[in-house]
Amino acid sequence: MSRAIVYETFGGPEVLQVREVPEPHAGPGAVRVRVTAAGLNPMDWGIASRLEAAAQFGITVPSGFGYDFAGVIDEIGTGAAGFAVGDRVYGGALGRAVADFVVIETPTSGSEMLWHTPEVISDEVAAALPVAGMTAAAALAAIDLRSGDTVLIGGAAGGVGIFAVQLAKLTGVRVLGTASEGTFEFLRRLGAEPVAYGPGLADRVRALAPDGVTAAADLFGTETAETALALGVPPERISTIAAGPSPPGGVRATGGFDASPESMRQITDAILGGEITVPIAATYPIEKIRDAVTLQAGRHVHGKIVVTL
Repeated sequence: MSRAIVYETFGGPEVLQVREVPEPHAGPGAVRVRVTAAGLNPMDWGIASRLEAAAQFGITVPSGFGYDFAGVIDEIGTGAAGFAVGDRVYGGALGRAVADFVVIETPTSGSEMLWHTPEVISDEVAAALPVAGMTAAAALAAIDLRSGDTVLIGGAAGGVGIFAVQLAKLTGVRVLGTASEGTFEFLRRLGAEPVAYGPGLADRVRALAPDGVTAAADLFGTETAETALALGVPPERISTIAAGPSPPGGVRATGGFDASPESMRQITDAILGGEITVPIAATYPIEKIRDAVTLQAGRHVHGKIVVTL
């Protein structure tokens, strides 16, 4: 038997349970990963909390929990290629990541992903990368950032925002980031110029950037997208990841699955080169999964939350 986070009904953190489940094994063409760390994302508890969100991903209850994971391959099925027992890896397995073991088919397809973990990147950092890193890359690619731009990033201190800010800076642009005032110094360390979200955002942005904003990426709700439209940014240079199927004003809706296959290599290269840091706000053992999700759902975390196994 092995441990996994399971929920049988939709709801808040209280529905998440640590369960003993049959130990999975790698079948033909698959590998088994002994998970050491799992990164949390808003999509994880969003899926677990609402039937409508789960249905968009084809998830029904009972279900496992989480997407991002890192660990070590400890079983190889017949015909599995590209990996070996003992390889450190990280990736994504929708609704299955927070568990002692994850079985992944190779080559990966659909929503599943698996990469080798660079030697000097810890499992905790690797487990924080897939959803947030790929989503940030997609949000920026959709607006075609180029040197000289001034970009407004909404939700800049969140799990996706920490990647979006740093990736944007690497392109030579000026970054304004919306956040609560308590995160301003944190954002400055990442290279962004912070601006408080909420009523009057457009006026505060005008004061900070009197020459105007040329692009925007909204990583939380629609406030930043609507503000960018009001500031005269063309809708094709505004992206959103959380506005649903009908974003305001014809702005570009995107997400991690739209990211270029090269995005993760570019992110890990930047980490190895010291150009991107991955702040881990907190780590929790699997037994404290409810506390971990409660903290993240409060939306005031500076960086990523990781569950350790």
